[in-house]
Amino acid sequence: MRRWTERWSLRLYGALTRALAAWLPRRLARRARQEPLYAQDMAQRWGDYRGVTAQPGALWVHAVSLGETRALALWLPALRQAWPGVRLLLTHTTATGREAGRALLQDGDQQVWLPWDSPAATRAFVAHFQPIMGVLMETEVWPQLVQACRQAQVPLLLVNARLNPRSLARAQRLAWLSRPAYAGLAQVLAQTEADAQRLRALGAAPVDVVGNLKYEVQVPAAARALATAWPLATSRRPVWLLASSRDGEEAMWLQAWQAACAAQPGLAQQVLWLVVPRHPQRFDEVAALLQSAGLRVGRRSAWTADAGQDVSCLDVVLGDSLGEMAAYALASELALLGGSFAPLGGQNLIEALACACPVIMGPHTFNFAQASEDALAAALAARVPDMAAAIAQAQQWQADASGLSVRQQQAAPWVTRHAGAAERTVAAVLAWRARLSA
Repeated sequence: MRRWTERWSLRLYGALTRALAAWLPRRLARRARQEPLYAQDMAQRWGDYRGVTAQPGALWVHAVSLGETRALALWLPALRQAWPGVRLLLTHTTATGREAGRALLQDGDQQVWLPWDSPAATRAFVAHFQPIMGVLMETEVWPQLVQACRQAQVPLLLVNARLNPRSLARAQRLAWLSRPAYAGLAQVLAQTEADAQRLRALGAAPVDVVGNLKYEVQVPAAARALATAWPLATSRRPVWLLASSRDGEEAMWLQAWQAACAAQPGLAQQVLWLVVPRHPQRFDEVAALLQSAGLRVGRRSAWTADAGQDVSCLDVVLGDSLGEMAAYALASELALLGGSFAPLGGQNLIEALACACPVIMGPHTFNFAQASEDALAAALAARVPDMAAAIAQAQQWQADASGLSVRQQQAAPWVTRHAGAAERTVAAVLAWRARLSA
Protein backbone atom coordinates (compact mmCIF):
# COMPACT_ATOMS: atom_id res chain seq x y z
CA MET A 1 0.00 0.00 0.00
CA ARG A 2 2.83 2.39 0.93
CA ARG A 3 4.69 1.80 -2.34
CA TRP A 4 1.47 2.29 -4.28
CA THR A 5 0.90 5.63 -2.49
CA GLU A 6 4.48 6.76 -3.15
CA ARG A 7 4.24 5.80 -6.81
CA TRP A 8 1.02 7.71 -7.38
CA SER A 9 2.27 10.67 -5.35
CA LEU A 10 5.27 10.97 -7.63
CA ARG A 11 3.08 10.65 -10.69
CA LEU A 12 0.83 13.44 -9.48
CA TYR A 13 3.80 15.62 -8.61
CA GLY A 14 5.42 14.81 -11.95
CA ALA A 15 2.30 15.90 -13.80
CA LEU A 16 2.32 19.16 -11.85
CA THR A 17 5.98 19.90 -12.59
CA ARG A 18 5.44 19.18 -16.28
CA ALA A 19 2.54 21.61 -16.33
CA LEU A 20 4.54 24.31 -14.54
CA ALA A 21 7.49 23.84 -16.88
CA ALA A 22 5.69 26.01 -19.44
CA TRP A 23 5.95 28.93 -16.99
CA LEU A 24 9.69 28.49 -16.34
CA PRO A 25 11.06 30.12 -19.55
CA ARG A 26 9.19 33.36 -18.85
CA ARG A 27 10.43 33.45 -15.27
CA LEU A 28 14.04 32.83 -16.34
CA ALA A 29 13.76 35.46 -19.08
CA ARG A 30 12.62 38.04 -16.51
CA ARG A 31 15.51 37.18 -14.22
CA ALA A 32 17.95 37.33 -17.14
CA ARG A 33 17.07 40.97 -17.77
CA GLN A 34 18.70 41.81 -14.44
CA GLU A 35 21.18 38.91 -14.24
CA PRO A 36 22.23 37.86 -17.77
CA LEU A 37 23.76 34.61 -16.52
CA TYR A 38 20.24 33.18 -16.21
CA ALA A 39 20.00 33.17 -20.02
CA GLN A 40 23.12 31.04 -20.38
CA ASP A 41 22.67 27.35 -21.27
CA MET A 42 18.94 27.57 -20.59
CA ALA A 43 18.22 24.22 -22.28
CA GLN A 44 19.97 22.51 -19.37
CA ARG A 45 17.04 23.49 -17.14
CA TRP A 46 14.99 20.88 -19.05
CA GLY A 47 17.65 18.19 -18.93
CA ASP A 48 19.12 18.92 -22.36
CA TYR A 49 22.89 18.58 -21.97
CA ARG A 50 23.79 18.11 -25.61
CA GLY A 51 27.15 19.75 -26.16
CA VAL A 52 28.33 18.92 -22.65
CA THR A 53 30.68 15.95 -22.77
CA ALA A 54 29.81 13.52 -19.99
CA GLN A 55 32.55 12.29 -17.67
CA PRO A 56 30.98 9.38 -15.75
CA GLY A 57 32.17 8.75 -12.22
CA ALA A 58 32.44 12.36 -11.06
CA LEU A 59 31.38 13.51 -7.61
CA TRP A 60 28.25 15.57 -8.12
CA VAL A 61 27.65 18.44 -5.69
CA HIS A 62 24.57 20.65 -5.83
CA ALA A 63 24.90 24.11 -4.27
CA VAL A 64 21.67 25.91 -5.08
CA SER A 65 22.83 29.51 -4.51
CA LEU A 66 25.56 31.72 -3.12
CA GLY A 67 25.34 30.67 0.53
CA GLU A 68 25.49 26.96 -0.26
CA THR A 69 28.37 27.51 -2.69
CA ARG A 70 30.31 29.33 0.00
CA ALA A 71 29.64 26.45 2.40
CA LEU A 72 30.99 24.03 -0.20
CA ALA A 73 34.13 26.14 -0.55
CA LEU A 74 34.83 25.59 3.15
CA TRP A 75 35.27 21.81 2.88
CA LEU A 76 36.16 21.23 -0.77
CA PRO A 77 39.92 21.90 -0.31
CA ALA A 78 40.07 19.24 2.41
CA LEU A 79 38.20 16.81 0.15
CA ARG A 80 40.58 17.41 -2.76
CA GLN A 81 43.52 16.77 -0.45
CA ALA A 82 42.01 13.53 0.88
CA TRP A 83 40.74 12.39 -2.53
CA PRO A 84 43.47 13.25 -5.06
CA GLY A 85 42.18 13.55 -8.60
CA VAL A 86 38.51 13.79 -7.66
CA ARG A 87 36.45 15.20 -10.54
CA LEU A 88 33.64 17.52 -9.56
CA LEU A 89 30.28 17.97 -11.27
CA LEU A 90 28.96 21.20 -9.77
CA THR A 91 25.34 22.27 -10.21
CA HIS A 92 23.39 25.37 -9.17
CA THR A 93 19.97 26.91 -9.54
CA THR A 94 20.80 30.63 -9.18
CA ALA A 95 23.11 32.91 -11.13
CA THR A 96 24.95 34.08 -8.00
CA GLY A 97 25.65 30.47 -7.03
CA ARG A 98 26.90 29.65 -10.52
CA GLU A 99 29.16 32.71 -10.63
CA ALA A 100 30.71 31.90 -7.24
CA GLY A 101 31.06 28.23 -8.18
CA ARG A 102 33.33 29.02 -11.12
CA ALA A 103 36.12 29.89 -8.71
CA LEU A 104 35.98 26.38 -7.22
CA LEU A 105 36.54 24.51 -10.49
CA GLN A 106 39.78 22.78 -11.39
CA ASP A 107 40.91 20.89 -14.50
CA GLY A 108 38.55 18.00 -15.16
CA ASP A 109 35.61 19.57 -13.28
CA GLN A 110 32.31 20.51 -14.90
CA GLN A 111 29.61 23.03 -14.03
CA VAL A 112 26.02 22.91 -15.29
CA TRP A 113 22.54 23.97 -14.22
CA LEU A 114 20.48 21.53 -12.18
CA PRO A 115 17.36 20.73 -14.19
CA TRP A 116 13.76 21.48 -13.32
CA ASP A 117 12.39 18.77 -11.01
CA SER A 118 10.36 16.92 -13.63
CA PRO A 119 10.65 13.16 -14.27
CA ALA A 120 12.18 13.44 -17.75
CA ALA A 121 14.65 16.23 -16.90
CA THR A 122 16.01 14.61 -13.75
CA ARG A 123 16.35 11.20 -15.38
CA ALA A 124 18.15 12.80 -18.32
CA PHE A 125 20.56 14.59 -15.97
CA VAL A 126 21.49 11.44 -14.06
CA ALA A 127 21.72 9.29 -17.20
CA HIS A 128 23.92 11.82 -19.00
CA PHE A 129 26.49 12.44 -16.27
CA GLN A 130 26.37 9.11 -14.34
CA PRO A 131 27.93 10.50 -11.14
CA ILE A 132 29.42 8.14 -8.59
CA MET A 133 27.37 9.83 -5.86
CA GLY A 134 25.56 13.08 -5.18
CA VAL A 135 26.04 15.62 -2.41
CA LEU A 136 23.20 18.08 -1.79
CA MET A 137 24.05 21.18 0.23
CA GLU A 138 21.80 22.15 3.17
CA THR A 139 18.15 21.95 2.08
CA GLU A 140 17.85 20.88 -1.57
CA VAL A 141 15.73 17.72 -1.46
CA TRP A 142 13.61 17.41 -4.61
CA PRO A 143 11.28 14.39 -5.02
CA GLN A 144 11.89 13.61 -8.69
CA LEU A 145 15.62 14.18 -8.37
CA VAL A 146 15.80 11.74 -5.45
CA GLN A 147 13.70 9.22 -7.37
CA ALA A 148 15.92 9.47 -10.46
CA CYS A 149 19.00 8.84 -8.30
CA ARG A 150 17.37 5.88 -6.57
CA GLN A 151 16.51 4.30 -9.91
CA ALA A 152 20.08 4.80 -11.13
CA GLN A 153 21.52 3.58 -7.80
CA VAL A 154 23.33 6.87 -7.19
CA PRO A 155 23.54 7.45 -3.41
CA LEU A 156 22.58 10.96 -2.27
CA LEU A 157 24.05 12.66 0.79
CA LEU A 158 22.51 15.79 2.30
CA VAL A 159 25.32 17.71 4.03
CA ASN A 160 25.34 20.74 6.32
CA ALA A 161 21.65 19.90 6.55
CA ARG A 162 19.21 22.18 8.30
CA LEU A 163 15.45 22.18 8.66
CA ASN A 164 13.63 24.84 10.64
CA PRO A 165 10.26 24.25 12.34
CA ARG A 166 8.40 26.22 9.69
CA SER A 167 9.85 24.08 6.89
CA LEU A 168 9.11 20.91 8.85
CA ALA A 169 5.46 21.89 9.26
CA ARG A 170 5.19 22.68 5.56
CA ALA A 171 6.81 19.37 4.60
CA GLN A 172 4.55 17.43 6.95
CA ARG A 173 1.50 18.90 5.26
CA LEU A 174 2.85 17.29 2.08
CA ALA A 175 4.08 14.14 3.81
CA TRP A 176 2.85 11.95 0.94
CA LEU A 177 5.53 13.62 -1.17
CA SER A 178 8.22 14.76 1.25
CA ARG A 179 8.63 11.56 3.29
CA PRO A 180 9.63 9.37 0.31
CA ALA A 181 12.08 12.07 -0.79
CA TYR A 182 13.82 12.30 2.58
CA ALA A 183 13.70 8.54 3.05
CA GLY A 184 15.47 8.20 -0.30
CA LEU A 185 18.61 9.94 0.96
CA ALA A 186 21.54 7.64 1.68
CA GLN A 187 22.83 9.72 4.61
CA VAL A 188 22.20 13.10 6.21
CA LEU A 189 24.83 15.19 8.01
CA ALA A 190 22.93 17.69 10.14
CA GLN A 191 24.14 20.96 11.60
CA THR A 192 22.51 20.49 15.03
CA GLU A 193 20.59 17.89 17.01
CA ALA A 194 17.42 19.94 16.61
CA ASP A 195 17.86 19.83 12.83
CA ALA A 196 18.53 16.10 13.06
CA GLN A 197 15.32 15.44 14.98
CA ARG A 198 13.24 17.33 12.45
CA LEU A 199 14.91 15.53 9.54
CA ARG A 200 14.28 12.16 11.17
CA ALA A 201 10.64 13.14 11.60
CA LEU A 202 10.43 13.33 7.80
CA GLY A 203 11.86 9.85 7.36
CA ALA A 204 15.54 10.63 6.80
CA ALA A 205 17.95 7.97 8.04
CA PRO A 206 20.71 7.68 8.99
CA VAL A 207 21.12 11.21 10.31
CA ASP A 208 24.36 12.24 12.01
CA VAL A 209 25.11 15.56 13.71
CA VAL A 210 28.45 16.95 12.48
CA GLY A 211 28.14 20.70 13.10
CA ASN A 212 27.82 23.72 10.85
CA LEU A 213 30.30 24.02 7.97
CA LYS A 214 30.05 27.78 8.10
CA TYR A 215 32.17 27.78 11.27
CA GLU A 216 35.07 26.68 9.05
CA VAL A 217 35.30 30.16 7.56
CA GLN A 218 38.82 31.52 7.06
CA VAL A 219 39.12 35.26 6.52
CA PRO A 220 41.16 35.71 3.31
CA ALA A 221 44.28 37.83 3.47
CA ALA A 222 43.01 39.59 0.35
CA ALA A 223 39.89 40.69 2.23
CA ARG A 224 42.02 42.14 5.03
CA ALA A 225 44.15 44.01 2.51
CA LEU A 226 41.06 45.31 0.73
CA ALA A 227 39.44 46.54 3.93
CA THR A 228 42.64 48.32 4.91
CA ALA A 229 43.00 49.98 1.51
CA TRP A 230 39.41 51.18 1.26
CA PRO A 231 38.61 54.80 2.17
CA LEU A 232 36.34 53.38 4.87
CA ALA A 233 39.50 52.65 6.85
CA THR A 234 40.27 56.36 7.09
CA SER A 235 36.77 57.42 8.10
CA ARG A 236 36.73 59.49 11.25
CA ARG A 237 33.29 58.10 12.03
CA PRO A 238 32.48 54.55 13.10
CA VAL A 239 31.26 52.41 10.20
CA TRP A 240 28.04 50.46 10.86
CA LEU A 241 27.07 47.70 8.48
CA LEU A 242 23.62 46.62 7.33
CA ALA A 243 24.68 43.22 6.02
CA SER A 244 22.92 41.13 3.36
CA SER A 245 19.72 43.16 3.56
CA ARG A 246 16.65 41.73 1.87
CA ASP A 247 13.72 43.30 0.06
CA GLY A 248 11.90 45.72 2.38
CA GLU A 249 14.60 45.84 5.04
CA GLU A 250 16.38 48.89 3.62
CA ALA A 251 13.09 50.80 3.87
CA MET A 252 12.70 49.62 7.49
CA TRP A 253 16.25 50.77 8.23
CA LEU A 254 15.77 54.10 6.48
CA GLN A 255 12.61 54.91 8.43
CA ALA A 256 14.21 53.96 11.75
CA TRP A 257 17.42 55.88 11.03
CA GLN A 258 15.58 59.03 9.96
CA ALA A 259 13.44 58.87 13.11
CA ALA A 260 16.54 58.45 15.29
CA CYS A 261 18.28 61.38 13.58
CA ALA A 262 15.21 63.58 14.01
CA ALA A 263 15.11 62.78 17.71
CA GLN A 264 18.87 63.23 18.21
CA PRO A 265 20.29 66.26 16.37
CA GLY A 266 23.81 65.60 15.14
CA LEU A 267 23.45 61.81 15.06
CA ALA A 268 23.54 61.68 11.25
CA GLN A 269 27.06 63.16 11.27
CA GLN A 270 28.34 60.63 13.83
CA VAL A 271 28.02 57.41 11.80
CA LEU A 272 28.92 56.25 8.31
CA TRP A 273 26.57 53.49 7.17
CA LEU A 274 27.56 50.66 4.86
CA VAL A 275 24.49 49.05 3.27
CA VAL A 276 25.07 45.76 1.42
CA PRO A 277 21.98 44.21 -0.23
CA ARG A 278 21.90 40.45 -0.44
CA HIS A 279 20.94 40.23 -4.12
CA PRO A 280 22.82 42.09 -6.88
CA GLN A 281 19.71 42.69 -8.98
CA ARG A 282 18.52 45.07 -6.24
CA PHE A 283 21.62 47.30 -6.12
CA ASP A 284 20.16 50.05 -8.33
CA GLU A 285 16.78 49.86 -6.59
CA VAL A 286 18.37 50.35 -3.17
CA ALA A 287 20.58 53.18 -4.43
CA ALA A 288 17.49 54.96 -5.73
CA LEU A 289 15.68 54.47 -2.42
CA LEU A 290 18.53 55.98 -0.42
CA GLN A 291 19.04 58.90 -2.78
CA SER A 292 15.33 59.70 -2.90
CA ALA A 293 15.44 60.09 0.89
CA GLY A 294 18.05 62.82 0.51
CA LEU A 295 21.00 60.74 1.71
CA ARG A 296 24.43 61.31 0.23
CA VAL A 297 25.28 57.93 -1.26
CA GLY A 298 28.55 56.55 -2.61
CA ARG A 299 28.86 53.21 -4.39
CA ARG A 300 31.59 50.64 -3.97
CA SER A 301 31.43 49.97 -7.71
CA ALA A 302 32.66 53.52 -8.35
CA TRP A 303 35.95 52.91 -6.56
CA THR A 304 38.96 52.06 -8.68
CA ALA A 305 41.92 49.91 -7.76
CA ASP A 306 44.10 52.92 -7.01
CA ALA A 307 41.56 55.50 -5.89
CA GLY A 308 38.52 55.25 -3.71
CA GLN A 309 35.85 57.83 -3.13
CA ASP A 310 36.15 60.45 -0.41
CA VAL A 311 33.68 59.18 2.18
CA SER A 312 33.88 62.19 4.50
CA CYS A 313 30.91 63.83 2.77
CA LEU A 314 28.76 60.69 2.57
CA ASP A 315 25.93 59.37 4.70
CA VAL A 316 25.92 55.88 3.20
CA VAL A 317 28.20 53.68 1.14
CA LEU A 318 26.30 51.12 -0.96
CA GLY A 319 28.16 47.82 -1.08
CA ASP A 320 27.22 46.94 -4.65
CA SER A 321 29.76 44.17 -5.25
CA LEU A 322 29.91 40.39 -4.97
CA GLY A 323 32.30 38.32 -2.89
CA GLU A 324 33.45 41.13 -0.62
CA MET A 325 31.31 40.60 2.48
CA ALA A 326 34.35 39.68 4.56
CA ALA A 327 36.01 42.98 3.65
CA TYR A 328 32.81 44.88 4.45
CA ALA A 329 32.65 43.25 7.89
CA LEU A 330 36.34 43.87 8.55
CA ALA A 331 35.80 47.56 7.79
CA SER A 332 32.88 47.85 10.23
CA GLU A 333 32.55 48.27 13.97
CA LEU A 334 29.33 46.25 14.14
CA ALA A 335 26.67 44.79 11.85
CA LEU A 336 22.89 44.61 11.62
CA LEU A 337 21.95 41.20 10.25
CA GLY A 338 19.90 41.27 7.08
CA GLY A 339 17.09 38.78 6.61
CA SER A 340 16.33 38.84 10.33
CA PHE A 341 14.17 41.98 10.44
CA ALA A 342 11.78 40.73 7.76
CA PRO A 343 10.43 37.21 8.44
CA LEU A 344 13.02 35.51 6.23
CA GLY A 345 15.06 33.50 8.71
CA GLY A 346 18.23 35.58 8.82
CA GLN A 347 21.57 35.29 7.04
CA ASN A 348 24.90 33.82 8.05
CA LEU A 349 26.16 35.72 11.10
CA ILE A 350 29.25 33.51 11.47
CA GLU A 351 31.25 35.25 8.74
CA ALA A 352 30.79 38.64 10.38
CA LEU A 353 31.90 37.27 13.74
CA ALA A 354 34.97 35.67 12.13
CA CYS A 355 35.81 39.18 10.94
CA ALA A 356 35.61 40.56 14.52
CA CYS A 357 32.31 42.28 13.78
CA PRO A 358 29.64 41.78 16.49
CA VAL A 359 26.09 41.32 15.23
CA ILE A 360 22.69 42.81 16.08
CA MET A 361 19.85 40.54 14.95
CA GLY A 362 16.17 41.05 14.41
CA PRO A 363 13.54 38.59 15.64
CA HIS A 364 13.71 36.19 12.65
CA THR A 365 16.77 33.90 12.70
CA PHE A 366 15.19 30.47 12.23
CA ASN A 367 17.58 29.52 9.40
CA PHE A 368 20.54 29.96 11.76
CA ALA A 369 18.78 29.22 15.03
CA GLN A 370 21.55 27.38 16.90
CA ALA A 371 24.36 29.67 15.77
CA SER A 372 22.26 32.69 16.73
CA GLU A 373 21.49 31.34 20.20
CA ASP A 374 25.12 30.38 20.77
CA ALA A 375 26.31 33.85 19.73
CA LEU A 376 23.74 35.42 22.06
CA ALA A 377 24.93 33.25 24.93
CA ALA A 378 28.50 34.36 24.27
CA ALA A 379 27.39 38.04 24.24
CA LEU A 380 28.77 38.42 20.72
CA ALA A 381 25.31 39.17 19.34
CA ALA A 382 22.17 40.91 20.52
CA ARG A 383 18.57 40.27 19.52
CA VAL A 384 16.13 43.16 19.12
CA PRO A 385 12.49 43.37 18.01
CA ASP A 386 12.88 45.85 15.14
CA MET A 387 15.14 48.30 13.30
CA ALA A 388 14.55 51.13 15.76
CA ALA A 389 15.74 48.93 18.60
CA ALA A 390 18.69 47.78 16.47
CA ILE A 391 19.88 51.35 16.01
CA ALA A 392 19.46 52.01 19.73
CA GLN A 393 21.47 48.85 20.49
CA ALA A 394 24.21 49.92 18.08
CA GLN A 395 24.45 53.28 19.84
CA GLN A 396 24.67 51.55 23.20
CA TRP A 397 27.48 49.29 22.01
CA GLN A 398 29.36 52.17 20.41
CA ALA A 399 29.11 54.26 23.56
CA ASP A 400 30.64 51.42 25.59
CA ALA A 401 34.02 51.40 23.82
CA SER A 402 35.65 48.83 26.11
CA GLY A 403 32.69 46.45 25.89
CA LEU A 404 32.59 46.69 22.09
CA SER A 405 36.33 46.09 21.94
CA VAL A 406 35.98 42.92 24.04
CA ARG A 407 33.25 41.61 21.73
CA GLN A 408 35.42 42.30 18.69
CA GLN A 409 38.42 40.54 20.24
CA GLN A 410 36.44 37.48 21.30
CA ALA A 411 34.43 36.94 18.13
CA ALA A 412 36.97 35.25 15.85
CA PRO A 413 38.32 32.82 18.50
CA TRP A 414 34.72 31.85 19.32
CA VAL A 415 34.13 30.91 15.67
CA THR A 416 37.34 28.85 15.59
CA ARG A 417 36.26 26.84 18.66
CA HIS A 418 33.15 25.67 16.80
CA ALA A 419 35.03 24.33 13.76
CA GLY A 420 35.32 20.63 12.82
CA ALA A 421 32.37 20.01 10.52
CA ALA A 422 34.55 20.05 7.39
CA GLU A 423 36.69 17.17 8.60
CA ARG A 424 33.63 15.12 9.54
CA THR A 425 31.92 15.85 6.22
CA VAL A 426 34.96 14.77 4.21
CA ALA A 427 35.18 11.57 6.27
CA ALA A 428 31.56 10.71 5.43
CA VAL A 429 32.08 11.29 1.69
CA LEU A 430 35.24 9.16 1.70
CA ALA A 431 33.42 6.37 3.55
CA TRP A 432 30.82 6.27 0.78
CA ARG A 433 33.55 6.31 -1.85
CA ALA A 434 35.16 3.28 -0.19
CA ARG A 435 31.80 1.51 0.02
CA LEU A 436 31.08 2.10 -3.66
CA SER A 437 34.57 0.97 -4.67
CA ALA A 438 34.43 -2.27 -2.67
